[in-house]
Amino acid sequence: MATTIDTETELSAVNSILGAIGQSPVTTLGTSTVDGGVTAYDNPEVAFVYNLLRDANQDVQNEGWHFNTEKHVTYTPQDVGGVDKIAIGSDILKMDVTNGWSHRKFDVVNRNGYLYDKYDHTDEWDGDMLLDITRLFEYTKLPPVFKRYVTYKASHMAAVQLVNNQQLAQLLQQQALLARAACIEYESNQGNHSMFGFPEDSVYQTYQPWRVIAR
Repeated sequence: MATTIDTETELSAVNSILGAIGQSPVTTLGTSTVDGGVTAYDNPEVAFVYNLLRDANQDVQNEGWHFNTEKHVTYTPQDVGGVDKIAIGSDILKMDVTNGWSHRKFDVVNRNGYLYDKYDHTDEWDGDMLLDITRLFEYTKLPPVFKRYVTYKASHMAAVQLVNNQQLAQLLQQQALLARAACIEYESNQGNHSMFGFPEDSVYQTYQPWRVIAR
């Protein structure tokens, strides 16, 4: 029989943050209403904590980890008002031209939602582009170890901004650092990183001392 593991939700994360700062849990994140262009929430404190969770999620993913980075992603120009442009989605945190560090033909940035070349001062493209990107995922789509790190990081932020308790803030900061160490271990195991700079989709057999003993 398969084991079912409940995925941590944004609501459970918010309740973890509230519990960390000594507040009661909630059953919903609430609803928002717009009156005269001003957004109001049922519970301002819950809304504030939820925003801290989202900020912490983006801060963590901004670093660029194995799970949210992709290389050699093809972007195709689309006609926009008679000009062929490459749209960059709002979920893209960072991007660069693939192998741009060695082939310095382009220097690209995201400008007004489109790929812009600072060398030629244009956002018009005449062909596909290969980009290395860092993508922003929703909290519920993160690997479990990163969910814990984001939650602890947001808890520390809440303790600093909502609770005047230095000891609590230090304790939560230590928990966040331990969670970050677990993320780095996860990154090392999943990323297959090498200090030798071997290219992707290549094979290299390192020296294995045990083969000498096996002879």
